Formats: sequence, structure tokens, C-alpha cells
Amino acid sequence: MSRLRVTRALFGLAALAATALTPMTAQAVESSDPIKIALFDWTSVNLNAKILGGILEKLGYTVEYPTGDYLSSLTTGLTNGDITVGIEYWDTTAGEAMKASDATGQTEKLGSLGPKAKEEWWYPIYMKEKCPGLPNWEALKDPKCAEAFSTPETAPKGRYLGGPVTWEGFDDERVEALNLPFTVIHAGTDAAMFAELDSAYQRKAPIMLWIYSPHWAPAKYEGEWIQFPEYTPECYTDPKWGSNPDKAHDCGKPHGEIWKYGWAGMKDKWPVAYKVAKAYQIDAAELNKLSGDVDLGGKSIEEVAAAWIAANEAKWKAWAQ
Repeated sequence: MSRLRVTRALFGLAALAATALTPMTAQAVESSDPIKIALFDWTSVNLNAKILGGILEKLGYTVEYPTGDYLSSLTTGLTNGDITVGIEYWDTTAGEAMKASDATGQTEKLGSLGPKAKEEWWYPIYMKEKCPGLPNWEALKDPKCAEAFSTPETAPKGRYLGGPVTWEGFDDERVEALNLPFTVIHAGTDAAMFAELDSAYQRKAPIMLWIYSPHWAPAKYEGEWIQFPEYTPECYTDPKWGSNPDKAHDCGKPHGEIWKYGWAGMKDKWPVAYKVAKAYQIDAAELNKLSGDVDLGGKSIEEVAAAWIAANEAKWKAWAQ
């Protein structure tokens, strides 16, 4: 073969290779500015952030991970682009903040993450012997039942371990509205809350706390959620609704979807990354396992995220098409 023909052949192969790579490399030139994916204060959201961010990095983007405040990020960082994407906003706790975010016109709901959200008061099954009326919430009004859940700092009232104050959840208001003889103590962090659960469970010590799903805890520990009156929007806004005509929040927590949110300018500045963020979903059982690998298995979030990205390459490449 002549040198000219060889040159032409090599040029043709190079052109084919460039064409094949175009869908993966052209994305990097949309903008070199970093896409900022928010980290919050629980494991699953940070896993999802690092998975999505790792995918975008594979596609050529620069990614940063600012730490944000769960609720206020919806009306601050996401509205001005200081945060590009937030992965987990739960109907259970962020409903009002999401409405406020939608009203700004500066954010976009990017679709559901996949798993259904549930958050509620939860107790280990061994506590049912001391309060046999459970899981009905009215059993908690019995002073003997409440005392069974007490600690020296709250006795004779029961102790309820709530999530970090940034999660809100209206537990203090619920206790007051339903006239429950309980004291709400807020955990400092998500990790501290579940460490306390594990310690109490091993000792069969009394504990009532905020458990959410998706999470590995409901699978690891045998227990039940309290059955409060079913949530309706009116329960949170109209004091006349429900058993207490003078107080709102006399019902359980809402339940529903987990939503992804983005800065409204994302779709124009990084259109393929936007497409991937909208398509990104994960199965609840899979997310529970990944979270357990971190919290129980001692693996780093980065290690677990990288393994998921490597094992699901075909899936996330399809999201980018």
C-alpha cells in the first residue's frame, strides 16, 4: 500500500474514532464552569450526589460539591446558581419549601428520584410489651406507656429522638397538638441518631425516634412506625382540622415522593448534564444497600459511588444520549 493510501486510511480511522467519541466529549465544551451538586447531612443524599457527580465527571464536566442547608437551599442556592442540583427533597419534610422554590421561577423540579418517602415516629418491637396499645398513637397518651419510653432527663415524660433541627418535621408541634406526654430531643446529626438507635437496640433499652425510608434501618432492626391520624394538607394549615380544634399538626407526617431540583439555568448552560440529572433514578432497595455499605460496612461514600458508576455504565451512558 502506498504511503498516500496509508495516510488516507489512517485519517479515515481517526475521523471514525472522533465521530464515535463525539457524544461523550462534546459535552465538556458546553461550559467549563463547575456544576455544583449539593451535599446535605445524611448518607443517601450524599451518595446520590457523588454518583451523579461522578457520572458527569466521566462525561467531561467539572463538578463541585458545596455543603448546603436542606430546606433553605431550595430558596437560596438553587435560585441563584450557587447550587446547580439538589438530589433529595422529600415530600415528607420539604413540601412547603418546594412550593416556595417553585414560586420563585428560578428553579426546576427535575422529576422524582424513584423511591417512595416515609418518615415517622418508630420504636423497636420489644417496646410493645411495655405499651401493648401500639402502634396506635393514642397508646402514647397513657402515662405508663410514656414513662416506659422515658430517660432520666425526661422522666416521667417519654423521650422522642427527632432528627436534626434543620429537617424540621413539626415534631414539637405534633406533641403539643396531640397532647402527648413526650419531650422532643433533637439529634445533632443523622449519624448520631442512628448510633443511639443501635446502642439502645443492643441493650433493649427504651427508644422512640424518627426513622425514615429509604434507609437500611427498617431492614436491620425489627420495629414499627406509630400510626398517627393520616396527614392531609389541612392538618398543617387549618387548626380546626383534626382532633384538636385549636392546634395544627395534629396528624402524622406527609408521605410521597423524593424530588430532584435544579437551577433553572442548568438546561441552557449544560444541556446534556441537565438531561442526565433529569433521567437519574435509583431503586429503593439498591439505595438502602448502598447506604448500608457506608454506614454499616465502613466503606467511603466515594468508594461506593465509584463502584455503582462502574457497574452501571450502559445505563448512565444511555441517559446522556
